[in-house]
Order: sequence, then structure tokens, then C-alpha cells
Amino acid sequence: MSYGVDREGVTGKVRPPMLLERVRQRLRVKHYSVRTEQAYVGWIRRFILANGKRHPRDMGEREVEAFLTVLATKGNVAAGTQNQALSALLFLYREVLKLELPWMENVVRAKRPRRIPAVLSREEVTRLLAALEGPAWLMAALLYGTGMRLMECIRLRIKDVDFDRGEIVVRNGKGGKDRRVPLPLRLRESLRAAIEHACLLHASDLADGLGEAWLPHALARKYPNAARETGWQYVFPSPQRSVDPRSGKTRRHHVDDSVLQRAVRSARKLAMIDKPATCHTLRHSFATHLLEAGHDIRTVQELLGHKDVATTQIYTHVLGRGAGAVLSPLDR
Repeated sequence: MSYGVDREGVTGKVRPPMLLERVRQRLRVKHYSVRTEQAYVGWIRRFILANGKRHPRDMGEREVEAFLTVLATKGNVAAGTQNQALSALLFLYREVLKLELPWMENVVRAKRPRRIPAVLSREEVTRLLAALEGPAWLMAALLYGTGMRLMECIRLRIKDVDFDRGEIVVRNGKGGKDRRVPLPLRLRESLRAAIEHACLLHASDLADGLGEAWLPHALARKYPNAARETGWQYVFPSPQRSVDPRSGKTRRHHVDDSVLQRAVRSARKLAMIDKPATCHTLRHSFATHLLEAGHDIRTVQELLGHKDVATTQIYTHVLGRGAGAVLSPLDR
């Protein structure tokens, strides 16, 4: 099947591999993550194919709105998924094709419904953690004990665990922000053991002429030897080495997030917890239990890394004192 030629005014069609490669290059220049790159490229490909492989320059408001509407009405996608698709198309037009799109400002953005998060009781957290073991137990315990997000936990570097100060530094969290979270006393020895294991794997990689960790953005050029230092290695490394899809280098990356997700899902069933508990539920439970213990909401906001305190206030609706902390008239 021919895609036509990638030139304006000849066939009006686009050669998807060529355009998508331009998108990838621009995403890398802007330092987008591999996951975002994969998602954006996927949505742009779907948009082009859904419109008969026409060049995006020849399309506009009508095609974008129709594409997003089909996602919502026929695809039944969530609001976050629709917004991700729109963000990908905005990136294509603004960053790759360099087109001014005043009409894109009028596209109706889907809004995420305001949901009350699922929260585990302390007893349920204990049962869930008891059903886990090994690295999965330690990572899940860190999610609950520090309030970190899933990817923040598995991307944790050795240098960011400070045993002397009793804290963990979360680097490049959501919004590109750093923050500090408490290092639970009960996890100190387990964390030390995990770091020792990571150091042994790193020594083995160095002996094989490898041992370079992935460094963000321009750090690899600024500090050429840092990638081989112990401090930059992951606390939770992958059991296997893999090839970096961008540089082509063989490295030991962090453990895959699906490993912990599957373990928590199995542990929930084993612990006979009926709530839809996931890894993120442990973060919700961390925030709720801190508020129940009397901690200031601004402190909890800072520990969670929320930009707006309104985001943190959602947890005041799930405190263990009944709806709105109101005593039912029946109990009076």
C-alpha cells in the first residue's frame, strides 16, 4: 500500500513513518519521557489514519473535533484519555508543523469527573502488606509510608535515600518538581538491604563493561562519569539488562511498574479486600491517615507534591468520621 509522497501540493497525503519520526525527534528535544512519546505518536498515527492519511496541514478544526467526538461517543474513553489525545494533536500542530491554531482554543476539553478516592483503613493496609513479600512488599510499604506515586518509587535512585536525615528526596515528580518525604523508620533495614542488592548488581554490570544508568536530559554530557557511579543507580533495578530504545545502549533500568501492580492486585484478593485497591490507593491512604492523625493540610499538600491545596482537600471527604464528619441522627 502506498502512502503517497511527503510533499505539499502533490498528492495531499502524508507518509506516516516520516512525519512520526519528526514528532519523535521534537519530543526528545523537548525532553518528553519515553512513555509520553509512545502515547503522543500513537494518537497522531490514529488521527492521520482516521482521516484517510491526509496531511495534518490540510486538516483543521472540523477533523480534530470529529476525531475527539468519536473517541468520546463511540470509543467511550475516559476524560483523561481524550485530553491526552488532544494534547498530542496540539503538540503536532504547534511544535512540529509550526502552525498557529486559534481555532484549537475553542475545542471543548473534556473534564475529569470529581471522584472521591478509595481509601484503605489501617487494618486493611496491614492485611494488604502482609500478603506481599520481597521487593514488592518494600515498594508497596514505601508507597503507603511516604505517599510517593508509583513511578516516583520505582525510579528512586540510591543517592536520594538519606538515612542520616531520615528522608527521601523525590526527584522530578509530577510537574517536574522535587520534594522531600519522610523515610519510615520501620523500612530502614529493608531499604539498606535493597540498596546492597542493587550495588551488587551494579558491580556485576561494571565487571562486564556496562553499569551506566540512564541520566536525565543533559546531565550525561555535563557529568560523563556520573552514570557509572553507585549513587545514580536505581534502588529497585530490573533483574535483566535491556537496550535503551533511544541511545541503543545496554543498561539495567528500574523494575517495570507492572510487576508491583500485579503483586498488589494479587495481594488485595488474598487479603480479601473488596475495595478496588491499587498502588495509588496506598498514596490516598497515606494522605487520609495523616489528616486523621491531626496533621495540617498544608503539610500533607507539600508531602504529596500537590500544586493546589484544593487537590489535597479531597481527602477531607474520606476521613474516618463518617460523611462530612457528621454524626448520624440515628446514632443520637
